[in-house]
Amino acid sequence: MSAAEEVVAEGHQAVEAVPKRAMTLGTGTSLVVLAALLIVPMFVKNFIIFQMTMLLIYGLAVLALNILTGGSGQFSLGQSAFYAVGAYTTAVLMEHFNVNYALTLPTAGVICFAVGFLFGKPALRLSGVYLALATFALATAMPQLLKLNVLEHWTGGVQGLIVTKPDAPFGIPLSQDTWFYYFTLAIVLAIYIFSVNLLRSRSGRAFMAIRDNEIAASAMGVDVALYKTLAFGVSAGITGVAGSLGAIAVQFVAPDSFTFTLAISLFLGMVVGGVGWLPGSIVGAAFIIFVPNIAEGISKGLSGAVFGVLLFLVIYLVPHGARQVALLSQNLLPRRTKD
Repeated sequence: MSAAEEVVAEGHQAVEAVPKRAMTLGTGTSLVVLAALLIVPMFVKNFIIFQMTMLLIYGLAVLALNILTGGSGQFSLGQSAFYAVGAYTTAVLMEHFNVNYALTLPTAGVICFAVGFLFGKPALRLSGVYLALATFALATAMPQLLKLNVLEHWTGGVQGLIVTKPDAPFGIPLSQDTWFYYFTLAIVLAIYIFSVNLLRSRSGRAFMAIRDNEIAASAMGVDVALYKTLAFGVSAGITGVAGSLGAIAVQFVAPDSFTFTLAISLFLGMVVGGVGWLPGSIVGAAFIIFVPNIAEGISKGLSGAVFGVLLFLVIYLVPHGARQVALLSQNLLPRRTKD
């Protein structure tokens, strides 16, 4: 057997093995979660509905990063830049051109896909920490670019732009927050289904082959350059849609809302949720939204330190995040059934 054939043989399992459990929840669990997401907003106040909306939006952004890192093995610390591009695309189209909010979402997705794909081209020569540093530079530069005088007429400069939250259409008796929550839920579910199917497709297997062994993937005929840039583009596009939804939910965009801190939060959410496990994205989003509030409730003066301790405990006890907890629960259920 030649050296190339040995590489192919070693990488074959990585391409073909796409376990369903690595991507989705069971049918029963999925239905329970969906039912909760549909029913709970009917019995809570608007502030809770707003928090649930942000949970879905950040979950979508974490999912996008999971496709890039968990799917193709590329590290990015620049997702806040794509989030900002999506948010500003929606804000500019709605406030300057009176475009319907629903039509701004695909526009933001396409623009961010193009930006991510073009950024992925020069990033092909980078990997590991070097790629992370390149994306870090993008995240750091984006807030400053949005403050440029040349763009101030469109972006509002330092002051930002106010975005109008839409009313429910066709006279549906729902508040703005409730309607937008269900609208966001529909978009997130559609993108989640798309993402699962993507990772199960030929392109998804190519992503994971590159993640597991780039040389083996190339030997098997995978166009490494194309699929790496495609992963960047898809991840950026989904993040852009999340940014669009976030701009409408918050009703405001400003450069300082999209700093490097946001990129770190999304990366943290991916790790807590479980790298490569798409359902964990919502768990990671819940962590980055609610745990800082819990830490502040424990000690306002030392909220940062408390948050750090809580994060350390999570990483130490469950290093593989929510995915590890789900697998342990799955393994325990059959034993209880037998007993």
